[in-house]
Amino acid sequence: MPREQKQVRELQEGSYVMMDDSPCKINHYSTAKPGKHGSAKARVEGKGVFDEKKRSLSQPVDAKVWVPIIERKQGQVVSVSGNDAQVMDLDTYETFTMRVPEGEDFSPDQNIEYLEYEGQRKVLG
Repeated sequence: MPREQKQVRELQEGSYVMMDDSPCKINHYSTAKPGKHGSAKARVEGKGVFDEKKRSLSQPVDAKVWVPIIERKQGQVVSVSGNDAQVMDLDTYETFTMRVPEGEDFSPDQNIEYLEYEGQRKVLG
């Protein structure tokens, strides 16, 4: 699995973190002061990169969490049929099928940008 460990205090809005074994993009990050019985706590709210589900995480700021290494890649649309598009990766020349996002129009020979993590792919809008 392409991921690394970081302390919760190193996270920031716009970066990625693993929540419930799913890569999520952080929408909100806040910390609470240390209390009488412990260290400062951080509350992280995020949205699943591939499934769009909202998730949250509450941990001490010195706890370690997994951070996914999500690759941003370039591809070229080879063909479009219905809601699916054949896409060729511009680095490896591998072809694969991706679902066309709602409200997007793909045409052959169009270059697109997409995210990839462990075989999951998502077109950037």
